[in-house]
Amino acid sequence: MKRPSRPRSQQDAQARRDAATGVAIAALSFIGQEPERLGRFLALSGIGPESLRAASREPGFLIGVLEHLGGDEALLLAFAMEQGIEPEHVGKARAVLAGENPRAP
Repeated sequence: MKRPSRPRSQQDAQARRDAATGVAIAALSFIGQEPERLGRFLALSGIGPESLRAASREPGFLIGVLEHLGGDEALLLAFAMEQGIEPEHVGKARAVLAGENPRAP
């Protein structure tokens, strides 16, 4: 028995959310690669290192990760270069996770 598929618009929206989540997780990993970056992020976010894994499952936290990245131009540019993406991609991913409707994350 074939399972009914979701309408194309729902599939597209889910694909955008998945891609945006991937960008946010990559951003968190990037921040965590250097102790100075991670220390600053933890200090500004108020979260402890022991809580990062659980927090990373929360869309609101992932939005905060992308906002943190977007608030530091040097950090944003370094991340974008490492990922091979345009810096604007980070803002689009944040918008998708926030429930806004940009064309692509």
